[in-house]
Amino acid sequence: MADSGEKRSWWQRLSGGLKRSSSALGTTISDLVTKRKLDADALEDLEAELIRADLGVETAGKIAAALGQGRYEKGLSPDEVKAVVAGEIEKVLAPVAKPLEIMARPFVILVCGVNGSGKTTTIGKLASRYRAAGKTVMLVAADTFRAAAIDQLKIWSERSGTSIVAREPGADAAGIAFDALTKAKSETTDIVIVDTAGRLQNKTELMGELEKIVRVMRKVEPDTPHAVLLVLDATVGQNALSQVELFGKAAGVTGLVMTKLDGSARGGILVAVAAKFGLPVHFIGVGEGIDDLQPFTAREFARALAGLEE
Repeated sequence: MADSGEKRSWWQRLSGGLKRSSSALGTTISDLVTKRKLDADALEDLEAELIRADLGVETAGKIAAALGQGRYEKGLSPDEVKAVVAGEIEKVLAPVAKPLEIMARPFVILVCGVNGSGKTTTIGKLASRYRAAGKTVMLVAADTFRAAAIDQLKIWSERSGTSIVAREPGADAAGIAFDALTKAKSETTDIVIVDTAGRLQNKTELMGELEKIVRVMRKVEPDTPHAVLLVLDATVGQNALSQVELFGKAAGVTGLVMTKLDGSARGGILVAVAAKFGLPVHFIGVGEGIDDLQPFTAREFARALAGLEE
């Protein structure tokens, strides 16, 4: 039964973490449903509020259309409206809710994202998760522009019992990745997780460096990286869309991790990102603890975001 207990505690963390987002959405829905008839004008207002909640124009339109199918004459309760909202959100998210499958050895995960997105912490949590599953893991400190990033990764390496390849700040990132992958192959390491720089001040330089890391790693192992994860910070809202676009071009992003969902009322942005790009969402984070990063499931997220019970 431990499993259902773990599931329950994750649900509590998820719904608690999304509380700001679901409260904002719930208040909007309750106000509309209890204070006026859900007619065409009310539906238009609801659609505008859903767009404001970062769900994206397309999804907001679908939710309003679903609610408008002759239902509003009957008068709906707030929970009935929330159930429709959750159902439509789940439809958008179900196709992107995919686990990250480890299909090679060493399985190389390149992790990118802007500074401050929670990238290095996410790497540490992933390393802990894989170590707990009995995998050998190597961390690669290829964000050489920030001494703090290297130090942080070293701390996570100690904490999670993983090996690490790091050099001094300013060292060549691609060279570090090359050495690390060569070492991982000789030691038959299961998983290699590569941290990369996230500065956006000079986009050309950022893109050039990411491309170089990929190019150099392929000299060691032609199929690498097997996964390119983009870490997105939910608190940036609409900016997440341009980040997916930028890193998609620079690094060929294959999947997403969204962090800091507990720090903002903008959790709906994950729905907009899913609708626009259709990229797999592998993990979401709702707090600082190691267990606060979990595989993404569409139904749970949709219900928590709409403010429904499990």
